[in-house]
Amino acid sequence: MTSRDLTVQGTKFPPSGPLFLFYRREVRGRRPMDFESNSWIGERLPRLFGGVMLTAALLGVSTSYLTGPHLLTNLSVFRKKKRGKKRIRVYMDGCFDLMHYGHANAIRQAKALGDELVVGVVSDEEIVANKGPPVLCMEERLALVSGLKWVDEVIANAPYAITEDFMNRLFTEHKIDYIIHGDDPCLLPDGTDAYALAKQAGRYKQIKRTEGVSSTDIVGRILSVSQDASNSSLLGKDDSMNQVHAEEKMSKIDHISSFLPTSRRIVQFSNGKGPGPNARVVYIDGAFDLFHAGHVEILRSARQFGDFLLVGVYTDETISELRGHQYPLMNLHERSLSVLACRYVDEVIIGAPWEVTRDMVTTFNISVVVHGTVSERNSSTEGKHNPYAVPKSMGIFRVIESPKDITTTSVAQRIIANHEIYLKRNSKKEASEKKYYAEKQYVSGD
Repeated sequence: MTSRDLTVQGTKFPPSGPLFLFYRREVRGRRPMDFESNSWIGERLPRLFGGVMLTAALLGVSTSYLTGPHLLTNLSVFRKKKRGKKRIRVYMDGCFDLMHYGHANAIRQAKALGDELVVGVVSDEEIVANKGPPVLCMEERLALVSGLKWVDEVIANAPYAITEDFMNRLFTEHKIDYIIHGDDPCLLPDGTDAYALAKQAGRYKQIKRTEGVSSTDIVGRILSVSQDASNSSLLGKDDSMNQVHAEEKMSKIDHISSFLPTSRRIVQFSNGKGPGPNARVVYIDGAFDLFHAGHVEILRSARQFGDFLLVGVYTDETISELRGHQYPLMNLHERSLSVLACRYVDEVIIGAPWEVTRDMVTTFNISVVVHGTVSERNSSTEGKHNPYAVPKSMGIFRVIESPKDITTTSVAQRIIANHEIYLKRNSKKEASEKKYYAEKQYVSGD
């Protein structure tokens, strides 16, 4: 309370309250001793009491209750003030290798449990010691995590296990209230729970795992379509597979992918807002397969050209035609969610056409169409109609320098080049995942 608050028999009323305003109007300028005058009480108290009764009536408070002995003690209803609510800070860590919409959804769920989310990215050395070599280096994984719309802060080189020393640092230096992890077990090489200390401290919260995808699944998809490496365009060679062989490989991908898209998940990832009437809408399109740091950086660059970034995500059929039957590694909805999770993206066209038409430009009020210098095409696209002919003719097309030269193919090549290591790692991980699915229980509220 401030010194200007009104006090009546030990009860304070804020300057903005109705009783204070009545008091200030009626007795302004009187000396303190005047309040003890019987004449003032006789003349003014009825009006004061009437003001209280009128206010009570407006607030829906029983006037009969106010006529009793509790009048002054219960006037505290007028002095309730909004107190500043402490912002809850939560922490989640992970390897975040081969970033996918499951990682993004875990981050989204973690953010929903607090006001500010701090994410720890496990170091390369810790991943090697506990799981085997990561596909993406620390710099790439940091770019992916920092690019998620729900992340407020990032801690690089976090430990794989929550040690007592690191947990104390989280609580004291980073002001963390709760440590969060998914409902799937995270075990150390010796079989102990990596989050045991956080649970013992009573500062642990659990979220539901996003089913249908994992880094292990994605590695499996890449390995399954590269079994015949001599004919695989993933190794940079011409795609000479016949149609039957291609369909067989695509069926394997469909078998591995168990993602079931729902409208609710799309809404959860969406910003839910369209561009303003005078917004400068920027459009960029692509496959965005196996979402990587190069995608994050080109989207960041594109966003700087306007106020609203609209991203077109090609259909599976378009990508297969452009890059070969091994692609895409992720299906349309998986890729769309990965793009939607990026903080620089405002809206996504799910299944965008290959060609940017004049009607598209008009419908979405597009001000500028951008395209990066790094993209993937195969020889079959040569001589095809330029998909950007219309925006070029309108003078709204811009080519921007791609900040990174990473591609879906280059990431896949890392796995293929070390396929023995990843096959061994996957076989171990697949066993624990089968156990999880066999014992899983439904958890609502994700």
